[in-house]
Order: sequence, then structure tokens, then C-alpha cells
Amino acid sequence: MAQSTSLERRLGDWLRARLPHGVTELVMFTVKMGWASLFGGLLLIAMLVTHSVWQADWPIARYDALLVYALALQMLFLFFRMETLSEAKVILLFHLTGTIMEIFKLHMGSWDYPGAGLIKIGGVPLFSGFMYASVGSFMARAIRLFDMRFAPYPPYWASLLFAGAIYMNFFTHHFGPDIRLGLFAASLILYARTRVWYRIGQWHWMPMPVAGVLSAFFLWIAENIGTATKIWLYNGQMAGDMVGFSKIGSWYLLLYVSFVTVTLVQRDALDPQKFTPDHARP
Repeated sequence: MAQSTSLERRLGDWLRARLPHGVTELVMFTVKMGWASLFGGLLLIAMLVTHSVWQADWPIARYDALLVYALALQMLFLFFRMETLSEAKVILLFHLTGTIMEIFKLHMGSWDYPGAGLIKIGGVPLFSGFMYASVGSFMARAIRLFDMRFAPYPPYWASLLFAGAIYMNFFTHHFGPDIRLGLFAASLILYARTRVWYRIGQWHWMPMPVAGVLSAFFLWIAENIGTATKIWLYNGQMAGDMVGFSKIGSWYLLLYVSFVTVTLVQRDALDPQKFTPDHARP
């Protein structure tokens, strides 16, 4: 990590010596975002490549090969210290909660995994948990790489209840009322005042709900890649059909679950004592 920080500093110095400040900040923001999303990006590349080349008669099924690939990526990230042990704990928690939801949703007919694979739980390829884990990896790495702070932050107990209500609604709306409209409203009530502070060369910020919508949009794009490569398909969807825009709302809510999960092991980003807003005034 120290090596990547040194490379980042040298790149920033080189750009600042040659480009206007605003352009330098934009380039460095893009580089950091790409670095933060490396795990998820490498998974998407694997989906595209295997979709193009994989044959049904090969000795290992595509889902199983993707599982081996994802496990190897995780070990490499830890070996080269591209992720911390605390971030790995977040990824494991995401894998567990994501797999539980996948098994339930598959049972309810929300979507299906059309390919073959030996390593499945309840019909769900174990690889699928890494798709949720990649979201956790991105969040944990972005918080560290951008030195993010979230202030003012609502009472932590309220954020836990909110995340729990979102997660449960993904299950309970199959049997009772869907409260997602109320959850959208609650996200604004809780987080409208919360600014996501992030540092490139200097401090910047954006409202947390705006960050959530932007992130949900890019996850929706990634989801379209997943369905286009037949990793999974929604009920009634054909490969190549665009995922409905309504899924952006689902991702928006799931991102709050993801964020609160990350804060279970990365609480420093919420600690006002470790952030000096005098150095970060808009």
C-alpha cells in the first residue's frame, strides 16, 4: 500500500506540473476510482472473456472456473497488500449476506443462473457471492484511498436500523407490502445533510444521496454486463435485453446496506474527532 501511495503522489506531482488544477483533480479522481474498483473490474473482464470463449464440453464449468478465479484474486489482493485484513472481513460478510439473498431470490423466481456448475448452494453458484463482495471491496478501498469522511453522520443506531429494514424488505416484499418508497424517503431524511468528504489533492465533497445515485447507476451498467454475458438472467429476460431502470433504485438502497456493512469494521470514517472540517470547507 505504501508503494501505491508513493506512485499516486508522484503521478499527482507530475500532472500538477503540466496540467491545470481542475484537470489534474479530475484525472486523479478517475485513477483512484479505477484503482478502488479493481476487484469488480477484473470480475467483469472475466465474465466477458469466459462468455466469449467457454465451451460446454470443457472439463470445468464456467461458474466453477469463475469461483476459482475470484478466490485467486482475493488471495493475490491480500498477498500484495492491496487490501487490508479488515477489508477482507468486509468482503467475507458481503459474500455471506449476498449468497443468502441470492438463494432466497432464486427460490422466489426473481432470477436464474442458466449455466452449469458443480459448486452451488441452493442452486446458486458460490461465485455469485463475489459479485456482492466486489461492491464491498470497492467501498472499503475507496474509503481508504480517498481518505473519506462522512459528516455530519446520523446516529449510528439509526443507520443500522435503516440498513436492516432495507435488507429485510428485499425478502418480505414477496409476502407483504413493499416499503421501498418509504425507504427512499428515509434515506433523504437520514442522509440529506451528510457530506461525503474525499481528498484528491485537496478536499472535495458531495451529498451522500447524490453519491448513492451515481454509484447505483454505474452498478446498473455492470449488471447489464452480467446479464449480457448470461451470468444470471432476470425472470422473463433474454440475454441481451437491457435491465430495467427500476433496478437503479434497488441498487441505490442496497448500497446503503453495503455502506453500513463496511462501517462495521471501518468506523474511523464516521468519527468527527478524526476529521477537521476547517481544512475542507467548500
